[in-house]
Amino acid sequence: MSEALALLLAAVAGAALGVVFFGGLWWTVRKAVTARQPALWFFGSLLLRMAVVLSGFYFVSGGQWQRLLACLLGFVIARFLLVRMVGLPLRQNALRAKEAGHAP
Repeated sequence: MSEALALLLAAVAGAALGVVFFGGLWWTVRKAVTARQPALWFFGSLLLRMAVVLSGFYFVSGGQWQRLLACLLGFVIARFLLVRMVGLPLRQNALRAKEAGHAP
């Protein structure tokens, strides 16, 4: 039972890492739109988000591929959930723009 609990905790940790990664990406896009040097925002954010997520994967896995896989599964699930939550207004705006006959 402790192995199942470890896999569940790895999946939860992966979901948390996914929220950090994709939430950070969302924040970066919103911030970079008004920035004077958006390329620096994107590059700096990418480096920071990748460092956090890869370090998290390394520590959560503990050298076991099963935990790494569970962590990755949680990460992907978080991505799908965030896209559904944040992406809904984007799809609605795209539909309105299509009805109006111009790009969003």
